[in-house]
Amino acid sequence: MSTLSALLAEHTDLPGDAVNHLQRLVGEWQIVADLSFSDLLMWVATGDLDDAEGQDDLAGARAVCVAQCRPTTSPTVYSHDRVGTSVEWADHPELVAAMLRGEILREDTPRWHEGTPLAREAIPVRNSGQIIAVLTRDTSLAQLRVPSALEMAYIACSADLCQMICDGSFPLREDLVGIQSSPRAGDGLVRIDVEGVVAYASPNALSAYHRMGLSTEIGGQNLSSVTRPLISDPFDAQEFGVRLQAVTARESSMRMEVDARGATVLFRALPLYPHGEPAGALVLVRDITEVKRRDRALLSKDATIREIHHRVKNNLQTVAALLRLQVRRTTNEEARQALAESVRRVSSIALVHDTLSMSVDEQVNLDDVIDRLVPMMVDVATVGKPIAVRREGSLGVMPADKATPLVMVLTELVQNAIEHAFNLGAYADFDDDTRDRDVPGEIVLRAERSARWLDVVIHDNGNGLPEGFSLERSDRLGLQIVRTLVAAELGGSLGLHESAEGGTDAVLRVPLGRRR
Repeated sequence: MSTLSALLAEHTDLPGDAVNHLQRLVGEWQIVADLSFSDLLMWVATGDLDDAEGQDDLAGARAVCVAQCRPTTSPTVYSHDRVGTSVEWADHPELVAAMLRGEILREDTPRWHEGTPLAREAIPVRNSGQIIAVLTRDTSLAQLRVPSALEMAYIACSADLCQMICDGSFPLREDLVGIQSSPRAGDGLVRIDVEGVVAYASPNALSAYHRMGLSTEIGGQNLSSVTRPLISDPFDAQEFGVRLQAVTARESSMRMEVDARGATVLFRALPLYPHGEPAGALVLVRDITEVKRRDRALLSKDATIREIHHRVKNNLQTVAALLRLQVRRTTNEEARQALAESVRRVSSIALVHDTLSMSVDEQVNLDDVIDRLVPMMVDVATVGKPIAVRREGSLGVMPADKATPLVMVLTELVQNAIEHAFNLGAYADFDDDTRDRDVPGEIVLRAERSARWLDVVIHDNGNGLPEGFSLERSDRLGLQIVRTLVAAELGGSLGLHESAEGGTDAVLRVPLGRRR
């Protein structure tokens, strides 16, 4: 399946932050396509272009289309899917120039596609100061005419958004769950200036305001002052004014539902600041009164799924509590240790279900889960010296089917380091001069995520591996569980070896997408 994440994993080595930026852009770019009446294609380089200084340095390099967006406000110029298409950089100089120069470029001569003349703009996508992709904006020239006031307002807004993409300030870092249900340009558009005064309002936006009870026009008026008296809840009215002011001040974006005289209206506001200069805001308005009625059934279904996860979590916690009771009643030390390990494993699975019970999309934030589990493991550690465990980097978000085995693997590896790396009895295998018993124990979980892989290194400054140790021949139950989960559930790889910094490194690599 040619998803964005799969194509980025197959053709690029982009870091995780760059991948997240492109995913946010794809989550937002429908508004850009609609406002510009254009098809958008996202291109990435398959080779290393860091040292390229001109087109001669790109001989043999290729670009791949990893995403495509068609406008809903005009006919598409591409009847066929372009995702997965690979082209020579040399055949598309506008892509090369935009990536190397870092600025929006427009072709002087129209290009032709299936008998239709096209105007193309190449827009570099910047993230953290680096150009990571290029967008092409292709507009049909088949029906040239004088644009209406609505079309001129649309095109002006799209130009500002495209410049923000080039600047690296769009899309904004916000919740993608909210973006997926945001209004579109055709639902209703209001352009306000830096003072919050309405410069243009589309007919659909005016219709939404009329359903809210407004009988006058809103052009030339302050949008916040016009909207607040219409909102039924005075607290929502006050919040609307505060949040809209924050948008015009470039402090944040806004997504808010309000009730007004029986109508439910969804607002989405985006600050506009091309070239870093404030240019007001773009406000999308949608009447969702009927949609809310239909969504109640879906919300009930989502609530049922979350309730199932909650009950599974409760049942697992009950099992863990029963095992703890058995631990206290057992006198055999080996049995006590085995039961305690079972408690930890059951608790880690319960914590994943606890996270899913509060999620709406079956996605697990691994950083939150690990950060909650690690202190519990340290608190019950029975080693003879203090141990500090910290995380560097982000594990990111994983789907539920991968999150559970991955959490178990990470907790087993951390627990293995706690139990064996700092066991003072293990110092008998080493010379006294080679280990300092007074050095505080430290375990560092280092995570690095890219388009293709999640790489995790669990480093400890402990005793190191015993002589002749082999991960494949180890009979420890925890390591056997880890090997099984890594191979069968995650499709990844695992290695344990001496660290150059002293101590031991457990190196885990989990694939996130397919590779050629």
